Amino acid sequence: MILNDRLKDYNIILASGSPRRQQFIKDLGIEFEIRLKEVEEVYPKRLYKYEISDYLAQLKSLPHKETLKENDILITSDTIVWHNEEALGKPRSKEEAMAMLRSLSGNMHEVITSVCFTTKKIEKTINHITKVYFKELTEDEIEYYVTNYKPYDKAGGYGIQEWIGQIGIIKIEGSYANVVGLPVYEVYKALNSLVIE
Repeated sequence: MILNDRLKDYNIILASGSPRRQQFIKDLGIEFEIRLKEVEEVYPKRLYKYEISDYLAQLKSLPHKETLKENDILITSDTIVWHNEEALGKPRSKEEAMAMLRSLSGNMHEVITSVCFTTKKIEKTINHITKVYFKELTEDEIEYYVTNYKPYDKAGGYGIQEWIGQIGIIKIEGSYANVVGLPVYEVYKALNSLVIE
């Protein structure tokens, strides 16, 4: 029996406004509803790498917990870019986006996505790390990309599926979908284990 059949008795709730994450779940053929609640994405400074995205994915589940019904599975997630021993979030300005891309230029960074699955009885969090290698980007390339694509909703200030990814990324190690915003294979595997248990 495939996952879609197993999920017929469940109500899948995606707590994400990201069109990329929504599309990935649609592409799996899973029916779901979207529920959005604002959460201030603040985490303790002591957290390191995937601990940050784990914490934030779990934090995003909190406003929904009291309203979950028996057959609900809530999916929340968070993506960070880890570079030079710090987490890069979403840039707040053109200057910040350009500064992020300058720091990623010619270097390897890690894209870490955590996904939290919450039901009335359990909470399970998974994460995936993809290594991304950028070529040396010119100032003109950085300026062109940020001006035209305005990557202010993307961790690290870029989208791999956009122009900058096509001309600037030399190679990746790990899941491409993870860099776009959701480690789809891991999500599929986790949902399967949840409904089998």
